[in-house]
Amino acid sequence: MTLGSVEQARRLQKAGAFVLRYSLVFFFVVFGFYKFTPQEAAGIEPMMAHSIGLFWVYHIFDRQMGSDFIGVIEIALGVLVAIRPLNAFLSALGSLGMAFALANTLSFLFTTPGLDAQSSDAGFLLKDLTLLGAALWTAGEAFMAASEKRAPAMAAA
Repeated sequence: MTLGSVEQARRLQKAGAFVLRYSLVFFFVVFGFYKFTPQEAAGIEPMMAHSIGLFWVYHIFDRQMGSDFIGVIEIALGVLVAIRPLNAFLSALGSLGMAFALANTLSFLFTTPGLDAQSSDAGFLLKDLTLLGAALWTAGEAFMAASEKRAPAMAAA
């Protein structure tokens, strides 16, 4: 392998990391804002009401406020992941939060009564498996960057 090939591979990895991270941000921010609409609040209610992780939301909030609550969390996680160039540690925490949220939404496939495995809802939820992998990768990458930044500062002390 020539030096040019290694450099090209590094550029591809860097471009891929950028696309991976900021597509996660895009999904979470856009769908977070969508949670503020009555259509989305109605659409997610059956899944959230039967979720092992989110059933409690409707014991505290009505349908729209519950959806708004989830929307605020999604937008906040998107912002945390987006600040990777400024604060890798906070970005890593945001990525872990996304991974938790995505695991929760994947559980809807098993906890939502009457959800047809061939429905568009099930297909839409399955994309979260890929997003979960991306969130875990961005968490690991950002934690690594935060550790590398902290190591020289500790050595100098």
